[in-house]
Amino acid sequence: MAEALINTLGKGRYEAVSAGSNPTGSVHPKSIETLKRHNIDIHDPQSKSWDVFADRHFDLVITVCDAAAAESCPVFLGQHEKLHWSTPDPAAATSTQEDINAAFDEAFNLLKHRIESELL
Repeated sequence: MAEALINTLGKGRYEAVSAGSNPTGSVHPKSIETLKRHNIDIHDPQSKSWDVFADRHFDLVITVCDAAAAESCPVFLGQHEKLHWSTPDPAAATSTQEDINAAFDEAFNLLKHRIESELL
């Protein structure tokens, strides 16, 4: 969700890419549904390993999941700023459909707020 939010809200100011240490192979359908519901352009969402970006230079690296702060991260070339935005993983939500939707909306709103207040 962060990738789509940054790319949409940043209006060309940033080029965000998203990856993880253990990608599942697909973007969670609720993430796509949540972004569409909030009119955020998702282009071609993909589940990727951060290994595909190992040789790329980044100005800023942002981790978003609560678990990501404790994971070992790859070494990215050059100088870059690193931020951690603690965001509960909405995919971990279980129970009712309303609770799951609320978890995805909560993550969306947390990320949107951080992007608007810290990057824009």
